[in-house]
Amino acid sequence: MHRDVHRAPSFGYPFRVPSLFRRKSTDLVNEAVTPVTPDEESSTAQPRGYTPSKKELGKVTPKRPSAGRRPAAATKPMTKEEQREHRRRLRAEAAAEFRREGGPRDRGPERLLARNVVDSRRTVGTWFFGGALIVLIGSNAAMPAVVRLVSNILWGALALGVVVDSFLISRKIRKLVRERFPNTGQRMGSLYLYAIMRSITFRRMRAPEPRVNIGDPV
Repeated sequence: MHRDVHRAPSFGYPFRVPSLFRRKSTDLVNEAVTPVTPDEESSTAQPRGYTPSKKELGKVTPKRPSAGRRPAAATKPMTKEEQREHRRRLRAEAAAEFRREGGPRDRGPERLLARNVVDSRRTVGTWFFGGALIVLIGSNAAMPAVVRLVSNILWGALALGVVVDSFLISRKIRKLVRERFPNTGQRMGSLYLYAIMRSITFRRMRAPEPRVNIGDPV
């Protein structure tokens, strides 16, 4: 039988050809001495399905938002009496605000000046409605003739006083507006009517409320 052995030409011993499918002994040695890291050792030592803890991963799981917090309870519907009281309170607050600040027609420095002119003086118009009530009662046919005559004279005097007072107020407003607001775009007729209507209103009922006292300079 012939053996698969070749003689070396210069050496006196046989030389074997390594097989292609046989692993080298040096590879086996290297695998045997390959170090294993702690992480790999711990991972291989744990059973299947093991989940590492937060400390092992070096991470901190963020806290969940208050998922178990209960939503705010729905507000209880108001009764009819409570709704009525709520509407009354809203009307009172709106009236108080209008009393302090006024409305859109009261905006502007010219309107403020007109209000101050009226509020700084005593006006005949504040007695107009009271006098009108007296005249209405005194002019009744059941009243004596003297009472009816006095009522008519009083009515004429009040009307004349309102006309004169309105003329004086308008003249003063025109003078002050031309001095302080020469480039105003406010219509003077509208401003006069605004001041006259305020002059025939009782002082405590004026809105916005007066900012000057009677006799104060404007």
